[in-house]
Amino acid sequence: MSSRKDYSSKILKILDQKTAISLPEIANKVSMDDSSKRTAYAITRSLKGLTEGGLIEQISSPNSEYARLTKEGKKKVHSLKLYSDTTLVNTTWDGFWRIILLDLPENRKSERESLRYLLKKAGFVCLKNSAWISPFPFEHLFTNIKKDLGLTTEMMIIVTELVDEETKKFLFESFGK
Repeated sequence: MSSRKDYSSKILKILDQKTAISLPEIANKVSMDDSSKRTAYAITRSLKGLTEGGLIEQISSPNSEYARLTKEGKKKVHSLKLYSDTTLVNTTWDGFWRIILLDLPENRKSERESLRYLLKKAGFVCLKNSAWISPFPFEHLFTNIKKDLGLTTEMMIIVTELVDEETKKFLFESFGK
């Protein structure tokens, strides 16, 4: 039997695929392997915990109850992708550097800290205050994060192979290339 945390992760990953999904559909997708009463209860508890944790919100319509990810829920899904063995990216250097520039104001400090945490988890190194760099192809993940969080001007993603020699030497030392 899976733990409630496993059900919560499954639910978040299911909700990441669509804008909103009906609660019965979520329950069906999560409990494909086991449809016991215990599983149904665990799914209900997980949904409640995710709602109370601010990761999902539930919406009522005349026909059904739906759930969708909140902004915090989207952040959580992106961090789950970084931990997943099935979504690991190729760590062989392709000759390109990924540079992410962050500029979030003080009133968005918690978002800034969350993004820094994700950047570190993805293997980025902080070059200067808000400039991060990595040889690993995580630019698509961070492009999605940028879009999901509406960071149109607060986050810039640059992929380049052109870096001056001094910087290149520093980067090769930092990443052991």
